[in-house]
Amino acid sequence: MTMMITKFLIAFLFFSLLVLQLAEADRDTVSTNLVASSPPQKIDCGGACKARCQLSSRPRLCNRACGTCCSRCSCVPPGTAGNYDACPCYASLTTHGGRRKCP
Repeated sequence: MTMMITKFLIAFLFFSLLVLQLAEADRDTVSTNLVASSPPQKIDCGGACKARCQLSSRPRLCNRACGTCCSRCSCVPPGTAGNYDACPCYASLTTHGGRRKCP
């Protein structure tokens, strides 16, 4: 009789640990999905593009293209040129001809 009770307690313990593990994994998945689905932070595209295009030979064209890229990516690389590694989305946008869209 005591052997049967011991086996039952061990089985119950393993089952309880399994349920706790599954509950913990589900909680982590839900919190990860909440973080991943949060909207990107809004930035001041006008100010960022003004700084980015200040040395451009065609500032109106530069500001228009930069504004489009900024609204899609919610980021603008620092400086007046280059630094695309700081904003991969900005660097990945291209025109129909395959050239970089964003200044």
